[in-house]
Amino acid sequence: MTTPDAMAGIVLAAGAGTRLRPLTSHRPKALCPVANQPLLDHALDRIGVLAADVAVNVHHGRDQMLAHLEGLDLHASVEEDEALGTAGGVANLVGWIDGRDVAVVNVDAWGTGSLGRLLDGWSRETVRLLVVADTTAADFEGHWRFAGASLMPFELVHGLAPEPSGLYEVLWRDLEQQGRLELVPSRGLEIDCGTPRDYLIANLIASGGSSVIAPDAIIEGRVERSVVWPGARVGAHEHLRYAIRLPDGSTVNVPGASAES
Repeated sequence: MTTPDAMAGIVLAAGAGTRLRPLTSHRPKALCPVANQPLLDHALDRIGVLAADVAVNVHHGRDQMLAHLEGLDLHASVEEDEALGTAGGVANLVGWIDGRDVAVVNVDAWGTGSLGRLLDGWSRETVRLLVVADTTAADFEGHWRFAGASLMPFELVHGLAPEPSGLYEVLWRDLEQQGRLELVPSRGLEIDCGTPRDYLIANLIASGGSSVIAPDAIIEGRVERSVVWPGARVGAHEHLRYAIRLPDGSTVNVPGASAES
């Protein structure tokens, strides 16, 4: 039986988060807060059931990321010249992985389900992917969307190249054709926080539909089903609804986003 002590865990957190702008103009995607906790911290909490030893890859927002990681018991993998993507980021850590099988979690994959069931009965011969039913944005078999967590045996990982590349393109697509790709449905809600709309939805799910307001935010006006970031202010004559208020005073409006979306 595979246990977390035998696994290497990787949180992929080097991306630029271009789809999440303008939020990522203020801080790296990995440090954007859901329920007043950075996405990175959520990912570290979730991956802990899969692997006791964890690495985080870093590129965009390097200084902020390294400051956040300082003092934590994990390995920081800094991608100096360019972000290496999902496959290159894993390949860059092969020396640290040191023969272990690997659990990988995308930093923007926020969810309510435990990842522990990915390990249940795993043969260590296949790649396992966490998925959710989604016919509108399916990645596999026409109705499953990848939910940002995977298990991979070392025999497949050690052949990856440390160059910009994606796991689907260089590994998973071929494994699917070979019948070596297992899809494990999540038993919780899984949100890809890649856009402001989905980011707001994740916050509303986490809060049960209430606004999420940073402890140091100044609220003088009305705030409904919105997120107010650290250092931000809502003036006395303002009414935020389905919106994200950033510390520079700008607002990202997300009409119709809700915890039921």
